[in-house]
Amino acid sequence: MVASISKNPINTSIRAKELGANILELRIDLISEDPHRILRELKELGLPIIITNRMKKEGGAWSGSEEERIHELMSLIPYADAVDIELCAEKKDLVINEARRAGKKVIISTHDFQNTPDSETMTGFIRESFEKGADIAKLAVMPHSLDDVLRLLDVTLHSSGQVCAIAMGEIGKHSRVMAPLYGSVMTYGYVDIPVAPGQLRVDELRKMLEILSIHP
Repeated sequence: MVASISKNPINTSIRAKELGANILELRIDLISEDPHRILRELKELGLPIIITNRMKKEGGAWSGSEEERIHELMSLIPYADAVDIELCAEKKDLVINEARRAGKKVIISTHDFQNTPDSETMTGFIRESFEKGADIAKLAVMPHSLDDVLRLLDVTLHSSGQVCAIAMGEIGKHSRVMAPLYGSVMTYGYVDIPVAPGQLRVDELRKMLEILSIHP
């Protein structure tokens, strides 16, 4: 279970561990402190760390240029255990290659905050992510019906390779608990403030997962 970390990253990460998170995702685009210092301090917690510097197009808050965004992300790879880069990023190969050289895991992600694409399109996103070198293909969509959520879960169930699938918003909220049953290898929760629509708090999410005997 991944805790998304934004504001007050050190204290929030300590709290995340107390609440039961076993992975931290540091959102570089949402913090104002020096991320290099933050990552060095977070290492002392002993939890794996994913770094993400999310572009605005995919729900992030990075306000600089794309070159600056990629440079910042690449400079932090030595301090992290995994890096999350968008499938649509033009310079994603730079990040992927740097992560490979450093022996880090690569998450290639796709976010649709408006709709849930058809099953063929979602399968295509996952397939392309693996072709580009993903260890984990992450797909987050916005459902408008329970049928949309079911299609995402079906795609997840029949995917080869490690997939992280999320249906966002209120309609998809239960997917954050149920998707691991269909093969999703990670699920994301918040500590103080949700960083994505429909996120559950880490401790609430853990309780639900434990009831279902799931330990993502």
